[in-house]
Amino acid sequence: MSAAAPLRIAVIAGEESGDLLGADLVRTLADAFGHAPQLVGVGGQHLAGLGLRSLFDPEEIALMGFTAVVARLPQLARRIATTARALAEIRPDVLITIDSPDFSLRVAKSLRKRAPDIPIVHYVCPSVWAWRPGRAARMAAFVDHVLCVLPFEVDVLRRLGGPPATYVGHRLVHDPAIKAAAAHQRAKKPAMAGEAVKLLVLPGSRRSELRRLTEPFGKTVALMQQRGLKLDVTIPTLPHLQETLATTTRDWASVPNIVTTTQCKYDAFGQAHAALAASGTVSLELALAGVPLVSCYKADLLFKFAYSFLTTWSGSLPNLVADYPVVPEYYDAFVSPDLLARQLERLVADTPQRTAQRAGFAEIARAMATERPAGELAAETVKTLLNQRKTAP
Repeated sequence: MSAAAPLRIAVIAGEESGDLLGADLVRTLADAFGHAPQLVGVGGQHLAGLGLRSLFDPEEIALMGFTAVVARLPQLARRIATTARALAEIRPDVLITIDSPDFSLRVAKSLRKRAPDIPIVHYVCPSVWAWRPGRAARMAAFVDHVLCVLPFEVDVLRRLGGPPATYVGHRLVHDPAIKAAAAHQRAKKPAMAGEAVKLLVLPGSRRSELRRLTEPFGKTVALMQQRGLKLDVTIPTLPHLQETLATTTRDWASVPNIVTTTQCKYDAFGQAHAALAASGTVSLELALAGVPLVSCYKADLLFKFAYSFLTTWSGSLPNLVADYPVVPEYYDAFVSPDLLARQLERLVADTPQRTAQRAGFAEIARAMATERPAGELAAETVKTLLNQRKTAP
């Protein structure tokens, strides 16, 4: 990379959340280097808006669950090989892989063999703290640095012999919309007798999650109404899932209002009494916004056989950050409307459960706090790595 040449960044982001992280990082790198970088690789609409022409549709690698991955193994193997080959020919200044570790880290490993001088940064630490801890040490052979979004991950990688890592924080921590929602929640009173309970329902961002969670969530809504609550239900979702959700929820006891814009989503976060959500990043999003919640997950058939290999005590991100059970979480057969309805009733009313969860959220916010936004800290780390490579003998 010469002083006059534009920075050329290869990026791989399969998930919507990764695409957002990548776009935020690229914009900040552009400010840091004084010019917009050239982008190559794989990404969605946010990176496309910054000039990326994706090598293929990122939805192909936005897979959830063992069954989905196994069913697509031949196609994924081809994509890994062709992507690594294309990047080796292009020779970017850096490869930034973002989440989607089953795909992106395999591309990184293949690229390291083909072009060992290209620095590789992985953004969002793989969940080595939850299962397959041996991945951390294997990553050290082909990943130069990991950008962690959870505060405990740097120590985990060090303990497991993984690559060097930096906690850059989570983009949600400094998000103005999250801060506004949290301010509304701090002033939010518990639901009073006879008041319409504003309930958020978030059955997931993938079609596989919707298939497994929409039905029990709908039955939970029905049971809460049968038990005497008047509900005002909102489902924030992605635009491409709106029609599916409208069809599958039209017979719910309380037909939900389905919103697809970011503004409407965070307005709903600020007004909600509680949320029923699929386990994942959204649970952390809700916690930082101060919305009391119950978290759920229903595994596909193959993943159930992997339960014995799990090394974590919780699957809920808020609980892992707090290091104690803040959020109630239910899995598989325990995703029961009878359980969920009763838990939610305790969270919408003025109860010890609601008070304790909101106090836990305040601890989580303190633990995740950073002086500057994640994009700035991530860009600073990448820039330092590039400058070190540039000046190395």
